[in-house]
Amino acid sequence: MIKKLFKWVVLSLITAEAKAVLRKYQPRIIAITGSVGKTSTKDAIYTALKNSLSVRKSAKSYNSDFGVPLTILDRETFWNNPLGWTLTLLEGVKLLVLNYPFPSWLILEVGADKPGDLRDIMSWVKPDIVVVTRFPDVPVHVEFYESIEALFAEEAAPVFALKTPGVLVLNNDDERVRAFGDGSPHTVYTYGSTPSANVRSFDEAVEYTPDSEGRLIPLGMKFDIIAGDRQATLHVRDALGMQHVYPLLAAAAVGLSQNVPLAAIADSLNKEHNTPPGRMKLVRGEKDTFLIDDTYNSSPVAAREALLTLGSLKAYGRKIAVLGDMRELGRYSEEEHKKIGALAAEKADILITVGDEARFMAEGALDAGMKDENIFQYEESRSAGKFLETLIQKGDFVLVKGSQSIRMERIVEEVMAHPEDRVGTLVRQEPQWTQRL
Repeated sequence: MIKKLFKWVVLSLITAEAKAVLRKYQPRIIAITGSVGKTSTKDAIYTALKNSLSVRKSAKSYNSDFGVPLTILDRETFWNNPLGWTLTLLEGVKLLVLNYPFPSWLILEVGADKPGDLRDIMSWVKPDIVVVTRFPDVPVHVEFYESIEALFAEEAAPVFALKTPGVLVLNNDDERVRAFGDGSPHTVYTYGSTPSANVRSFDEAVEYTPDSEGRLIPLGMKFDIIAGDRQATLHVRDALGMQHVYPLLAAAAVGLSQNVPLAAIADSLNKEHNTPPGRMKLVRGEKDTFLIDDTYNSSPVAAREALLTLGSLKAYGRKIAVLGDMRELGRYSEEEHKKIGALAAEKADILITVGDEARFMAEGALDAGMKDENIFQYEESRSAGKFLETLIQKGDFVLVKGSQSIRMERIVEEVMAHPEDRVGTLVRQEPQWTQRL
């Protein structure tokens, strides 16, 4: 009860300060919504704009009722530390009393964990630009809503909070997202891989380099981007998958909407953009193996994309999928886990599952024809990591993915070639996470 009261008091105070700061400094706001890809999109937009405009972005994945006001106040969370929160509140007072330099633009990732979250945020955050990423068939957090449609309605709240006239930046490859542009009073920019998109990609490919033995080693992605009569080539370092193409396309669309030249956008992205940890990141593993670290979170659409990427790689060793629970799917959980298991049977040579719900992946893989001796099941991540260390061989490609709460980053730490570099490389390395069992 005391913790809940403390949280409510802190949230009320920092929100009040954030509202007052917005009224005083009046920054323009870019809000990013959607069920997947928000953090990567936010980071890409920041990189695309920072050399041309005065901008600040949400830290990490600060997209909640706490994260949004903290971004506005330019502070980080202090969890259960009363002194830290007191200092945050004092810094907010200083922003209001004194005249500090303040960015002209705020890039805010906004999300919802439960009904009402996003509507509450958008009741006082009024964006000038809204970017909508993607609405998959079965999104994460759906178990907390009456239906998938109810969750989509919540995540669409920023669209209806957009100032008029405003700018809508929409994923053209998602028909649900694309529909927001129909009859819209706002300026609409679409992005995607289809010819009808205002900003589109083509010739997406993995970039490889030969090692001393002549083996092809993946470096990242490259693709071309076209917007009207303008064209550029973009590179994604140390990460794989279409998951990283969409954020850069969205960033280009936002930049173009503010008259930033495409050449300047491409230059900033190519030189300075780093994809966030735990999102299809390439990490060298023990025994000369290659890890694809996708441990930030998981959902059916993200797991599918990750497996498709694994299957497409030019590999000289085995392809191993280490997949943890996809949480918060409610009544869709069993079916969606089985579908992912079936795809793993097609795209991987070996499947390791972690968690109770992931056992349905093992069932799906078996039903799809994967041999029983190539399927291994574990209850938790540490045990799975120790087993993986004994299993891997030179040249193996290993995909590691699962929901936050299953802590799949522990598996990557167990088998990465340089565990001393875990801070800065892996997700959830703050003491508040590492000290948890």
